[in-house]
Amino acid sequence: MATKTGRVAEASVESSASAVDWGAIVGGGLAAVGISIIMFTLGPAIGLSAAPYGFNFAADTPTTFAIGAGIWMIVTQWLASGLGGYLTGRMRTKWVGIRTDEVFFRDTAHGFLAWALGTVLVAALVALSSAAGGAAAVTAGAEGVSTEAAEQARQAAMSFGFFTSLSLLIGAFIGAVAGAIGGYHRDAD
Repeated sequence: MATKTGRVAEASVESSASAVDWGAIVGGGLAAVGISIIMFTLGPAIGLSAAPYGFNFAADTPTTFAIGAGIWMIVTQWLASGLGGYLTGRMRTKWVGIRTDEVFFRDTAHGFLAWALGTVLVAALVALSSAAGGAAAVTAGAEGVSTEAAEQARQAAMSFGFFTSLSLLIGAFIGAVAGAIGGYHRDAD
């Protein structure tokens, strides 16, 4: 029997369980954190730095810092978010009887959530390590800073902020796309 709106009644195939698979998200987020830590420690070892406290005001220019740190942050986000998102998409529970666009959305959302969790955890680790050593360095280095060095520090901080934001946006996108790719590989039998 047709309704007045012309719609045909459709049987619901949705589960009452949550569509969010937190186990997969936590696993992908932790993988992203692990890769981020590897990349953060590898950067200075190969001459690249992803932290403003690695900037040498006597030898480097703000442009040198911005380019080196920016590229390294983008590479770090790309690799960490890609791996974390892909693992999340692969590990997420397979849903059957659901439209393919909904499965694609859920895989993408899971990749994004893994990126977000990994980013929050890395930010907390960086904040804790910076708080421990940053106060002493600022107090010791505040005396005798020239206005030329202060301007360089301001330019370096601006560049660092821009590249940090750009790398995080790229990481969010890559995490979501990698989640969809992981989900596709999970379902391709």
